[in-house]
Amino acid sequence: EDPAEVKKGPKPITRSKLERRSKKYKSAAETIEKAKTYSPKEALSLAKKTSTTNFDSTVEIHIRLGVDPRHADQNIRSTVTLPAGTGKDVNVAVWASKDLHPAAKKAGADAVYEDEFLDKLKKEDIDFDVLITTPENMPKLAKFARILGPKGLMPSPKAGTVSKDVVKATEEAKAGKIEYRVDKQGIVHSAIGKTSFSEEDLI
Repeated sequence: EDPAEVKKGPKPITRSKLERRSKKYKSAAETIEKAKTYSPKEALSLAKKTSTTNFDSTVEIHIRLGVDPRHADQNIRSTVTLPAGTGKDVNVAVWASKDLHPAAKKAGADAVYEDEFLDKLKKEDIDFDVLITTPENMPKLAKFARILGPKGLMPSPKAGTVSKDVVKATEEAKAGKIEYRVDKQGIVHSAIGKTSFSEEDLI
């Protein structure tokens, strides 16, 4: 470009991230003391009071365990059923033999399938949040790992989604059973409920 044609003007003012936030966010941020360590009860009370969204926000916990997940005995991964649930309506699909379908439905399964479920997966028709199946079906699911794995939907014995007792697995999934695991830095990140929950339920 011809230097004479380059427009000169004032340099843009770079504002901090907090300055670019909404008035609601700034007002909420002022109620939190960064240098203070809050008790769980105080922290959860603040989480409810400082929610600035128009929808029911999710409350999360982030716990540094101080472990090294590169070592097998420190790679923490398990499940827990939240006492008050997740606050989210979980869509549960059960793939099992036909004789188990009535009981699975009664336990709260949103959909039950036999081997026609494989045709559904071939079309990548994923309309469920949790997939529960029996051990004998797992070899058939292996080729769909690339579809289910990245979405966190691949059934696993550790997560309790591969079980001979599909009724119990379905009841636990509907009640708010979640899986947690450490990340590469040894931290567990998990949702524990919604801001509409009572402080007692969140604690």
